[in-house]
Amino acid sequence: MYRLVMLSLGVLAALSFVLSFFDLIGPGPFEILVTAVVLVLACAGTDLAAQSALRMPRRFESSFITAAILLFILRPTLEPLGVLGLVLAAVAASLSKYVLVWRGRHIFNPAAVGASVLTFVSLLAPELGSSAWWVGTPVLAAPVLLFGIAVLWRTEKLRMVLGFWVIATAVAFVRTTSQYQAAGLEMEPAQLLSQVAFASPFLFLGAFMLSEPLTMPPRRWQQYAVAVVVGVLVGWPIDLGAVTLGQERALLIGNLVAFLFTLRAAVRLTVEGRRDITPTVRELTFRAKRSFAFRPGQYLELDVPHKRPDARGTRREFSIASAPEDLPTVRIAFKEGSKSSYKRALADIEPGSALAVTGVWGDFLLPTKSTSPVLLVAAGIGVTPFVSQLRHLVATDQDRDIVLVYVASSASELAFRDDIAAAGIPVVLFTRDEPTDLPPRWTWAGRSTRLDSDGLVRVVPDIESRHAYISGPPALIADLAPALGRARSLTTDAFAGY
Repeated sequence: MYRLVMLSLGVLAALSFVLSFFDLIGPGPFEILVTAVVLVLACAGTDLAAQSALRMPRRFESSFITAAILLFILRPTLEPLGVLGLVLAAVAASLSKYVLVWRGRHIFNPAAVGASVLTFVSLLAPELGSSAWWVGTPVLAAPVLLFGIAVLWRTEKLRMVLGFWVIATAVAFVRTTSQYQAAGLEMEPAQLLSQVAFASPFLFLGAFMLSEPLTMPPRRWQQYAVAVVVGVLVGWPIDLGAVTLGQERALLIGNLVAFLFTLRAAVRLTVEGRRDITPTVRELTFRAKRSFAFRPGQYLELDVPHKRPDARGTRREFSIASAPEDLPTVRIAFKEGSKSSYKRALADIEPGSALAVTGVWGDFLLPTKSTSPVLLVAAGIGVTPFVSQLRHLVATDQDRDIVLVYVASSASELAFRDDIAAAGIPVVLFTRDEPTDLPPRWTWAGRSTRLDSDGLVRVVPDIESRHAYISGPPALIADLAPALGRARSLTTDAFAGY
């Protein structure tokens, strides 16, 4: 995700540099070039100093992303005092990633912090510059929209940011219309709506700042609540006297709301042990240093610092295999085979090691109505969130109508057999070889039955009456889409490895 964001912002910066030669955007080419160089050096230098002092792994992707965002929201300049203001904003933004944090999570968007610091300091020294949000220009609307959709599709935040954009545009349209009417001016509504929607920084703010994972709350409804708050505030900026609330300060308020939702989501875990649950799947058991809240089916983000991390960094997401009733014990599982630097570091973790969970997220939750029939479809390690849900049902003595369809490469790769069997639910297995010693109510689909849409309907004939949940690779979800579309509802938990 960081690599995609960095690439998108880099292309936008290069495109802006080219357009500036034709006077299609506000800043000139040398202003953009000098500003970009100053911001990158200031952000990277500050990050390097902080990471060295705190003995943290080097993460320069974050430096480049922060610098690129600041490039688009600050006023590019060649003036010496203006350059000093750029350095001030970059240093403030980068330092916020180490100072304004709570248990591994950013409280505020770093670029918004840097821009706000510069704005308030410029009240005393206007020569230092201020935020300008020059990215909100019609000629950049299409590329910002294109790259923004790519980023939001990858981070699964497209609907949330679309909601923010619609709200911000609608509020800004009403505000601008009322201002025109108060001044006795007229403007074509369609032209005004187009100007508000595309000649404003809303697209950039939503795609590259509001969607930042480390400032997002865990539940989807909470994310929509933050989107509404920020959308209203940026659409109708409140006058604070010397300054208005503005885009960056509206985002900071939204970040604060998100932080209140996630106040107890981050925690430190101590490794207690590991065990092999299949020939290729390993389970890690942790003990939480304090209580924290999660719901069965949610996932945590685990930070495993290590030397020379690859482009994907030191954090990965894992479905929680244990139930809330198991706390302070926490379990996750992972499959060996990947050559990523993270997977190698995870495999080398020793008992007693302390790791940080930066947050708990997800809406992969069973229906709240206990009488609703449910279908669970899991492939390989994708069974993990279902294990948490089934353990919770056993711990709370709930009897629900649940059928599990479990796909594995072989019978030996069926993970968490005892946990699933304890729930007493019907289980249909799809494996190449026939499993032995199956628990009661477990059946093998056989070699002749392939797990596709027809096969799924054959083994679960009442699928239309069930709420379907599927956890596994995107390819499997695509193959089963026609059958799953018949279900009363469908919730997916796709993953692509780590």
